[in-house]
Amino acid sequence: MNESYYKGHLLIAMPNLTDPFFSRSVTCICEHKEEGAFGIVISQPHENITEKDFFDGLDIEYRKSAMGHNIHCGGPVQRYNVFVLHGQPFHWQNCFPITELLAMSSTIDILQAIARGEGPEKYLIATGCAGWAPGQLEAEIQKNAWIICPMDEQVIFNTPADERWEMAMGLLGIDPVSIPDGAGHA
Repeated sequence: MNESYYKGHLLIAMPNLTDPFFSRSVTCICEHKEEGAFGIVISQPHENITEKDFFDGLDIEYRKSAMGHNIHCGGPVQRYNVFVLHGQPFHWQNCFPITELLAMSSTIDILQAIARGEGPEKYLIATGCAGWAPGQLEAEIQKNAWIICPMDEQVIFNTPADERWEMAMGLLGIDPVSIPDGAGHA
């Protein structure tokens, strides 16, 4: 893989990124290559969609004990598509590995298994995704809209959504309060 691509990394919005959707966001980069980039925002839970509502809306029977995760708004693109970031196992239909410990799936079999309480132990369900045209993400990084962080599954699965931005910044040794709005790359 080309080392200038960021598949399997976290994309952290810089404080000067004022787009209302991406402000203080953290995105898991699922794919990044010459043709563009694709990711799932992991820091924007839907405020009014519970896991119960989600499965009821898809007419998928669920175990009440399986409910407890937030449904996330994964991005402004393909808003009616469902994506699941998850840990092992990776045997689901069309499972797309991101790292050795993280994959993305978007098929009914994983959703049905999650609803039954038989899916992966660690998962995040999102509607929509984020996408960048060829060269667009690289240009935004050069304009200091984003900072790249190595993947840490703990941020996705073990950190409350409203703390993920600070946690990801902390992984880089950055105190978000200390970043001026115009901070950039050396």
